[in-house]
Amino acid sequence: RKRRGHVSDGRGRVGKNRKHSSGRGNAGGQHHHRINMDKFHPGYFGKVGIRHFHWKKNPRFVPTLNIAGLTDLVPEELRNAKGGKLPVVNLVSQGAFKLLGAGRVSSPVIVKARSFSRIAEKKVKEAGGA
Repeated sequence: RKRRGHVSDGRGRVGKNRKHSSGRGNAGGQHHHRINMDKFHPGYFGKVGIRHFHWKKNPRFVPTLNIAGLTDLVPEELRNAKGGKLPVVNLVSQGAFKLLGAGRVSSPVIVKARSFSRIAEKKVKEAGGA
């Protein structure tokens, strides 16, 4: 109410209080705001590097398990079971894709996995498993 009768409301006659006189946001970065962009944001415009189409973030996701951890996956009652059938361990259902060869195989077991290291395969077969 105090400003009634005052022409420019305390904002000056020359500049005028307009809404977005220099554009909204980052407008004019290559035009009327160029000096600011070049000075304080060098490299903001343009391209860098090579475009890689169909970029796969994690193409080689291969969680592993060592032979030493196999016995923990075999149920207790099947570990020393005598007879024809061997216990089957599916590594993929346990969250591992590949079997590695560190450790020892204590009892024969059938292992299902996506891949095996050469040494792991040798140790499992020597123990009488597959």
